[in-house]
Amino acid sequence: MTVAGGAPTAPAAIPAEKLRIYGLGGALVGIYLAAVLNSVLDTDIFSVLAAVGAVAAAVTGANAVRRVCGYGIGTGVPSIGMLALGMGIVGASFGFSTAQQLGVSMAGVIIALVYAMVFGYIVGTIANKVLGFGIPIMEEGLTDLSGAGAMAIIGWSYAISGSLAYVDLVDKVFNTGYLAIVFICGGLAILHPFNANLGPDEKQDRTLVNGLMVGSLAVVAVGLCSLATLSAAAALITIIIGAAAWYYFYVWYYRLVKRDAAAVVGTGLLPPSAL
Repeated sequence: MTVAGGAPTAPAAIPAEKLRIYGLGGALVGIYLAAVLNSVLDTDIFSVLAAVGAVAAAVTGANAVRRVCGYGIGTGVPSIGMLALGMGIVGASFGFSTAQQLGVSMAGVIIALVYAMVFGYIVGTIANKVLGFGIPIMEEGLTDLSGAGAMAIIGWSYAISGSLAYVDLVDKVFNTGYLAIVFICGGLAILHPFNANLGPDEKQDRTLVNGLMVGSLAVVAVGLCSLATLSAAAALITIIIGAAAWYYFYVWYYRLVKRDAAAVVGTGLLPPSAL
């Protein structure tokens, strides 16, 4: 079972309300800024902004995992991350297909976010009222997770397709199989931070910086995917920015690990094998 982290006694320097605004709002800004700049300047090099926005959403999701799983759902830590991306795919698909039917493709992101959060709240209610989890913040947590999952799926999918049109999303992300990469990398960015840091010494800043680090790896992954769908310049910009961000947050995370560790010692070389 997990201990500490998300329960009421766990310290949190950044309240969930602020992280929700920063993460989901940042994702919206990144996705729409990428779409507008690409359209106005007739290019695809700004697609990386959507990928960066997706990282912000993933951090919101990581904080939601921290809060919900801190009540002790044990092996449910990885499962809830996969649930977040599953709900996100449903929300993204509904939002973009609905926007296409209404002839307002730019509104697909907003529709997807609203639908995903409502869907997450319903799932959270079922988990508490029907399945009997009994976690006080389950509804709120799954609302955040579903919204974060949808924004992560949309942001990283845009970084691959360079479009907010549902037909392009299906053609360049779903049909190519790149959705699987987005799903796994996005799920890891949301579930891994708390899974890697849980325990009595879990700290919010260390957990969330881990999320930024893993989210940056997801940016590299979608950049590699975009080599086949966007211009070489757009793909390389995404890969380089993702790799640079990963290194920066890796160093930051290692510094936080050393701060919180009881001791940091060198183990030396492994002893020779007896075989």
